[in-house]
Amino acid sequence: MLNLSIFLEDSARNHPDRAAVVLGPQRLTYAQVDAAANQVANLLVARGIRPGDKVALSCPNLPYFPVVYYGILKAGAVVVPLNVLLKGREIAYHLADSQTKAYFCFQGTPELPMGTEGYAGFSETPDCEHFFMITADPAAASPVEGTETLGQGLAGRSPVFETVLADENDPAVILYTSGTTGQAKGAELSHSNLVMNALTCNRLFQSAPAQDTHLLVLPLFHSFGSTVNMNAGFSNAATLVLMPRFEAAGAVKLLESENVTFFAGVPTMYWALLNALTEGVDVQRIAANMRVAVSGGSALPVEIITQVRERLGLTILEGYGLSETSPVATFSPLSAEPRPGSIGIPIWGVEVKLIDESWNTIGGTDEIGEIAIRGHNIMRGYYNRPDATAEVMKDGWFRSGDLGRRDKDGWYHIVDRAKDMIIRGGFNVYPREIEEVLMTHEAVSLAAVIGVPHPSHGEEVKAYVILNEGATITEEELVAWGREQMASYKYPRIVTFADTLPMTATGKLLKRALS
Repeated sequence: MLNLSIFLEDSARNHPDRAAVVLGPQRLTYAQVDAAANQVANLLVARGIRPGDKVALSCPNLPYFPVVYYGILKAGAVVVPLNVLLKGREIAYHLADSQTKAYFCFQGTPELPMGTEGYAGFSETPDCEHFFMITADPAAASPVEGTETLGQGLAGRSPVFETVLADENDPAVILYTSGTTGQAKGAELSHSNLVMNALTCNRLFQSAPAQDTHLLVLPLFHSFGSTVNMNAGFSNAATLVLMPRFEAAGAVKLLESENVTFFAGVPTMYWALLNALTEGVDVQRIAANMRVAVSGGSALPVEIITQVRERLGLTILEGYGLSETSPVATFSPLSAEPRPGSIGIPIWGVEVKLIDESWNTIGGTDEIGEIAIRGHNIMRGYYNRPDATAEVMKDGWFRSGDLGRRDKDGWYHIVDRAKDMIIRGGFNVYPREIEEVLMTHEAVSLAAVIGVPHPSHGEEVKAYVILNEGATITEEELVAWGREQMASYKYPRIVTFADTLPMTATGKLLKRALS
């Protein structure tokens, strides 16, 4: 029997007064976070949430996130973290697809009205029975009339709760991913998947109890931040310094003032941090405190690796994984000289191999094949999608959709990302989903979406569009419409109108002919 929330409970028992989360002047100890999570669990049980029920959470990097996340787990329920940039239509899809029974949503800001969008999605999902608005001020009323706030729900609740234990293979979290194409699918991760991945991270990074202070700039609703920072950090009583939204100059100030020892980010964040190490920054202090720097999400340019080493004396460790792999599958060992462009070697307890389209193993040095992974980190499957699960899993192996090669020393290198997928600022964008939304516009007949190089985001979303006969619309108008329909990282910023699009002999769009 097991529950992922054991990480919080053990640290609260052994290090009750150590700061668990920090946000500006607010500092919550492990004892305080554990007590608040117990209140959340009591609230859910009082509202009829049973073990195995799904409970969704939309929240940026605020202390509320770990409190609600572990509270859901303590109640025996399954956490469904949602991207905070989703619109109401997208939220409704995720709530319905995961069969969510309750939904916690942060109110947001005037620029990002999460609460309004969240409630719109909830209102379209009749089987989701409970909505809790998380307000910045726990005593404040909900900005959506008629909805209950988290503060109201927790008022008078006991800070004591006996955690519901689950079978180690029972689901703990459902993370939504599209894989390579199509609508988002929920990757079911078990308590064992996530416990093992977090503990393996600590083994990999040689972390000790109450040793590290993480600067948490990766979103907690994403598998990278939730495992490498939150779960791994909480398991070792680390202190998590939260940034609700990454901003390089502010991050540098926190690296300095909070004596940060552990930083995880995507390559564009390292690029921004280097540019923010301006005159007046105590670079020596930052360098003296920093113990580990890790990167994932996309390939790290050699120049960034070189500059970080020269200016901070740090070697960035690169890794690789997917939501379906909890997420870490390979990493550059802390004790080895890094190999720029390599994603390292399989982590402890995990196997990696290269395969062809028919699952046959490709064994030659530097031969290219699809990366397949097997081990304690592999998901249970896609929630309620046995056919989609069968397409990517066989005999315990998961096929990633990413092409790679293995060098003579057993280090892996990514050759190409999953076909068609765009990575914009660390977020995965799936062209088919964008194309389907564009084609709901009355002026659009056909759309093809690709990624094009961008200096800071890595890739930008570009759409080629064929209009319906007689229809008229400008690029600016279609971009503005897309902004209303899709999350901010998804909608195309570039639109090119065309009379025809390149096709294969079988009628499929030939995207490699577009640029």
